[in-house]
Amino acid sequence: MGAEFWSYFVPYQEDIWVALEALREQEFRAGRFWQPSQAEPGFFGRILGRSSSKPRPPRSIREAIKIADDSAIGTRSILDMERISDTPASGTLTRVPRDDLHRLFGTEQPTREMVEESEELIDMIDRGQGIYVVTYQQGKPDGIYFAGYSYD
Repeated sequence: MGAEFWSYFVPYQEDIWVALEALREQEFRAGRFWQPSQAEPGFFGRILGRSSSKPRPPRSIREAIKIADDSAIGTRSILDMERISDTPASGTLTRVPRDDLHRLFGTEQPTREMVEESEELIDMIDRGQGIYVVTYQQGKPDGIYFAGYSYD
């Protein structure tokens, strides 16, 4: 299989955690995350000509993560990011360091367009982890870019 890339832009707000939680809730409510499908009948179901019923959708983000974790690939979405940390780790979003922003964009205040066009930024992300970047418009914070890769 292979890790899947995901990314989102949200309007800027000072509290990154609040922005993350609002985005996770939005994506959960919209159902924009991977869910195991039991639509495929198992071996005996195929022999007997039976199909499985569709599984009940998860009732919470926590439940969606648990169900997806059983498959060892996660939800393939922002739902898998449960923490913000200074240290990259599984299920964690990390702010892109100022030195890296300056190296990649020539500034510590990249615009949305700069971030969207940067393949090098995406190359910095490991599987099961994410990053975030505050984007700027005319020198003022304008948005937050969240990006990451699924587990596998």
